[in-house]
Amino acid sequence: MNIFEALRESHDRQRGYADALIQTHGDSEERVEVYKQLKAELQAHETAEERFFYIPLMQFDNGVDLSRHAISEHHEMDEMMEELDETEMSSPSWMATAKKLSEKVHHHLKEEEQKFFQSAGKLLDDKQKQSLAREYHKEYEEQLAKA
Repeated sequence: MNIFEALRESHDRQRGYADALIQTHGDSEERVEVYKQLKAELQAHETAEERFFYIPLMQFDNGVDLSRHAISEHHEMDEMMEELDETEMSSPSWMATAKKLSEKVHHHLKEEEQKFFQSAGKLLDDKQKQSLAREYHKEYEEQLAKA
């Protein structure tokens, strides 16, 4: 497995959780559970992806800007999750923020898969792609266990 396949697995889970979240209603058990899953997935993925995809890409001139952009979007998602954590789940503003988060997740994943992966694919060799996948998986599992 290479780093792109490893990241796509998590991306698919993120899309599913983000879509499920905006289908929930009020302060329900379902909303609590889906949000918990999305938040844990995003946080574990972001940490592992930054350490074992974006930071290694920053060693290349062509990788600096795309890495900074992606990490900036991670930060925006983190801020939205903080806002959700501080808002009453039954309030309309909670759902408004959840929809913004879902849109940001979809935008970010599409951008990564359609732009960043192509650029990164030219910068990393096959051995790096495989070793980064192993490191990413290990870190991702450790982060998920903490959630």
